[in-house]
Amino acid sequence: MQDKVTFEYAIIRIVPKVEREEFFNIGVILFSKRKKFLDIKYHINPNKLKALAPDLEIDFINDYLNAWKLICDGKHAGGKIAEFEISDRFRWLAACRSTIIQSSKTHPGICNDPEKELNAIFEEFVL
Repeated sequence: MQDKVTFEYAIIRIVPKVEREEFFNIGVILFSKRKKFLDIKYHINPNKLKALAPDLEIDFINDYLNAWKLICDGKHAGGKIAEFEISDRFRWLAACRSTIIQSSKTHPGICNDPEKELNAIFEEFVL
């Protein structure tokens, strides 16, 4: 039990028409303070996107999420937000938004390996 650490995660979703509140999950962002871990994993199902939002460009969404990845990694190309402390970067990425790309509320958990947990949550809620 002493190897276990706490983590928080949020599900990333596409909300094509915010006023209708319809969405589908496309990714997960996971943060563990003790492991100094922050990462994102995502996949956009083109068939779902076309069915719910035929006018929405998949490249636009990929570019947006690639920027989130740069922020997670703390890369200079991620801009000023990528320079924040790791916990602040997670809070910024998981903040409530009223845009096409949104995050769920954050959820807590405990695990041994945050990367393994990220993959498990991704498989359960996205794939």
